[in-house]
Parts: sequence; C-alpha cells; structure tokens
Amino acid sequence: MTEKRKKQARIIRIFRKTHRTTGALLFIIFLFISVTGILLAWKKHSNGLILPKSYQGTSSELSTWLPMDSLHKNACQILRDSVSSDLSPELERIDIRKDKGMVKFVFVDQFWEIQIDGATGKLLHIEQRHSDFIEKIHDGSILDYYLKTSNGQIKLVYSSISGLALLAFTITGFWLWYGPKRMKRKSAKLN
Repeated sequence: MTEKRKKQARIIRIFRKTHRTTGALLFIIFLFISVTGILLAWKKHSNGLILPKSYQGTSSELSTWLPMDSLHKNACQILRDSVSSDLSPELERIDIRKDKGMVKFVFVDQFWEIQIDGATGKLLHIEQRHSDFIEKIHDGSILDYYLKTSNGQIKLVYSSISGLALLAFTITGFWLWYGPKRMKRKSAKLN
C-alpha cells in the first residue's frame, strides 16, 4: 500500500470514528429533534390534537371590534375562571385573526390559548397549545422555560451543538461514502 493510500485510509478511519462517536453521544438529541420536527410539520393537519383549531368570530370588520385592552381583560378573566386562578396572566403573544373575526391570547404559563370573538368579547375556544410545548422541546428552549433562564442561553447551546453535530454528520457521512470510491478509482488507475 502506498503512503498516499495509507494516509487516505487513516482519514477515512478518523471520519468513521468521528461519525460513530458523534452519533452515539447525540442520539437522544437527534431523536427529540426528529420526532418533534415531524409533529410540528403535522400540527396544522392534526385535527386540533397538536394545535387548536381557529374558531370563527362574528365580524371580520375591525371597526366593530372591542378595544384590545377589553379583549385582553376578558381573556385573563376566562383564564382565571375556567382554568386556574393560580396561573400567571403573562402573555406569550396575541394573534389577531381579522379574517376569522377572532383574537388568540396565548399565555406563558402552561401554554394556554384563549380565542375571543373580536366584536363581542365572548369566548370562542380555550385549550392548551401542545405545539408550543413541542416546539420548545424541538429547539431546546424547554429547559430555559422551566429553569427560567434569561436570554435563552440553553437554547443557544443546544441549537449550536445540534447544528454543529449535523454539519459534522454531513461532512463525515459524505466522506465515508466518497472516500472509498475515490480510493478504488485511484487504485484502478494504478493497476
């Protein structure tokens, strides 16, 4: 075996070991990312199992709607009365669906969503958003959520490790496929 061929074989062994070790170390993370990614892809097609359906309000004309602060107060009162008075009224976001005549109030605490009719202020639907929980598992921010870290440090580390590992898998996987082909071609040329 020539010195150049030995060097190529050594590189392939290093890539194989890197590929195998990275896969073993990050198996659980890749499992979470793949399963949650599939669930998130299907969230709007899950018949309300993952993401609550959006309900229709009475008017899509914004001029007939109640003021946003009134709608917000209604949503907070419904959260206290229908779910628990112990939950925080802190909002994750407000999602205005003009075409549906409805506003979604998504609360930080336990991923509750309350859909309110924009014109009447009445409750249209209340449900937990499983998709938000799944998304936080997918991007690693679930640990930031439960540990109450600021600035999403855990998500940043988790996403960086996952991204770098996927990049390493792509490079080493390609080389594990291409390297032996290259060696065979060079070997055939020499013979």
